[in-house]
Amino acid sequence: MIAGAEFKLKYSGSALGYVWSVVKPLALFSMLYAVFGHVFKLGTISNYYPLSLLMGIVLFTFFSDATSMGMWSLASRESLLRKLAFPRIVIPTAATLTAAITFGVNAFVVLLFIVWNRIVPQPDWILVVPLLLELYLFILGIALILSTAFVRLRDMGQVWELALQLLFYASPIIYPIGFLPAPLRKLVFLNPFTQVLQDLRAIILYPDLSPNRITADHAFGFTGARAIPVAIAIGVFALGLRYFRREEPWLAERA
Repeated sequence: MIAGAEFKLKYSGSALGYVWSVVKPLALFSMLYAVFGHVFKLGTISNYYPLSLLMGIVLFTFFSDATSMGMWSLASRESLLRKLAFPRIVIPTAATLTAAITFGVNAFVVLLFIVWNRIVPQPDWILVVPLLLELYLFILGIALILSTAFVRLRDMGQVWELALQLLFYASPIIYPIGFLPAPLRKLVFLNPFTQVLQDLRAIILYPDLSPNRITADHAFGFTGARAIPVAIAIGVFALGLRYFRREEPWLAERA
């Protein structure tokens, strides 16, 4: 309920309303595809490069929005924290769920592109659900860490903004991961976001034999290697939850 109310409030008073949630990733996609798809000819490596790029942008927009909104969530509700007694974890969780609603809208646009490309659904598409749950768990863990740290250190806002810019270009969103040297592929796959993105591409864009199909198993050279980034995602969530619980009694007075 809180996440739904936040989502409506986010676009209240806006002429285009919910359309803005779609405009942002589509505008970024159009610009990047014009530059990298046509100018740098990356669109020639695969018939599905535009869809692959859009999937990456939509997924990273979710990651960026959810973690950023989660980071600001406690500090922006200072008065609420001091006046009411309730589980503080509700606030950063609601912030990430608000971003998840926006992601759902954008994912529908991606689905339309999939239909337009005449990609036939396969039984293994059911794996999309646990992959997105893994990503959300990772995002929530980061949001818990950031929101708790931001209460004490407001510089975290600038740090995380810079980190998101670096993560965007360090992740295989624009370029195929096959362009990276083997050692760098392993390093990039330590980020659960990359593992989820590549697995989603491998599942949905199954006819595509481009380097985009490289998954964690290929990068590390053994079956079951995706357990490494999955374990990192779970570890980040556990760390975030523990850190948040430890600092929770003092959040109201420090916000």
